[in-house]
Amino acid sequence: MTTLVFGHKSPDTDSTGSPLIWSWYLNDVKGVDAKPVLLGQPNTEAAFMLKRWGFDMLDIIENVDDDQPCVVVDTNNPAELPANINGADVQAIIDHHKLVGGLETKGPIDITIRPLACTATIMYDLMGDDAAKMPKAIKGAALTCILSDTLEFRSPTTTDRDREVVAALAADLGVNVSEYAAEMFAAKSDVSEFSDAELIRMDSKEYEVSGKKFRVSVLETTAPDIPLDRKDSLMETFKTVEAEDGVDQVLLFVVDILKEEATLLVPNDLVKTVAEKSFGATVDGDVVVLPGIMSRKKQIIPNLAL
Repeated sequence: MTTLVFGHKSPDTDSTGSPLIWSWYLNDVKGVDAKPVLLGQPNTEAAFMLKRWGFDMLDIIENVDDDQPCVVVDTNNPAELPANINGADVQAIIDHHKLVGGLETKGPIDITIRPLACTATIMYDLMGDDAAKMPKAIKGAALTCILSDTLEFRSPTTTDRDREVVAALAADLGVNVSEYAAEMFAAKSDVSEFSDAELIRMDSKEYEVSGKKFRVSVLETTAPDIPLDRKDSLMETFKTVEAEDGVDQVLLFVVDILKEEATLLVPNDLVKTVAEKSFGATVDGDVVVLPGIMSRKKQIIPNLAL
């Protein structure tokens, strides 16, 4: 049976590219029949990556069958995976997030979770000498994933190893890193055609704090005025998303990649309290700027408090 390789729901660039990378490795190096799939529509930057490096759009699945062999990448959180994930045959996990727990497997599996900025960096290292065999398109996907997750090395999650792998890949591909990253971020910032609900869910994760369920959404952009000009309608749509997704509150952070800061939309006293207790912010209106806040994984979710 074909092994499915997938990342988390609301797939970003890493959760789109890493399944491509690892499926290539399983197919061409390990001789395992594997297929990359997605758990939702990819964001605009991920779509740019697919087109730029000549990939077809990946199939999107909603669930997995019992005993379906699969490899989970860029997450280990059951809430971000298909509903029947514990019925599937999870054979490996490759991730760079904290261990959440809750996944049940059919037997012992390979698990690699490392404190690097990107799953693609981990995969590059796991391949060892075989990484040199990656075709141009797979190297392009890996480069895009790492530059995306590090925000071209601006994110505090960036490690020396991420920088080293980017340098090696860029040299092999003949790519100017700064110019290519600018193309990526321009694609990521082009969100004008998305509905408010789509923007809220585009890059989001659920997280519970003191009994309150939050949908923590991040929009990374070089053009923050585009989403911020829609703040009134976005905050009104929070209510719809909260009701449909069964969460108490949406937290939407618009991350300005170039200024290296985040703007949090503040629709009510609950979010005001979150901003004050989590980030020591002073809130005077319906938005608050949080200097230096770039990473949901390292700076936002670990600090959330009520």
